[in-house]
Amino acid sequence: MKALFPGSFRPFTRGHADIVERALALFDEVVIAVGVNASKPLHDIEEIIGPIKKIYEGEPRVRVEAFTGLTAEYARTVGASCIVRGVRSMKDYEYERDMADINRQLSGIETVILFSRPEFGAISSSVVRELESYGVDTTPYLP
Repeated sequence: MKALFPGSFRPFTRGHADIVERALALFDEVVIAVGVNASKPLHDIEEIIGPIKKIYEGEPRVRVEAFTGLTAEYARTVGASCIVRGVRSMKDYEYERDMADINRQLSGIETVILFSRPEFGAISSSVVRELESYGVDTTPYLP
């Protein structure tokens, strides 16, 4: 079985890597997919997916791609049986659970929600970007 792990992943943090590791324990393959939109045009997307590809270059069960359109449609395109979402808190879990219910009703695609381990999930990509804007070394938060 194959799972789709979609997101913006700018940057890809230890929490994201933890979710991929946990998804690989459940699925034969994980497709990490970065959604392309107006803020991430296709010509700039390699800046986001290139570093993620490098992390997983020795792991044949992980594929890294860019996609446009609806997540559920892309999941079907790559043959994923479900979508994987990572959460750091119960508030995040409740939101993702509600979205999973809606997604299942609209598209028939199931969602697996995984908690990031506390030591990896305490910081989000947006916090890392903010720290970087202040010149803080974010290396400890990146895989």
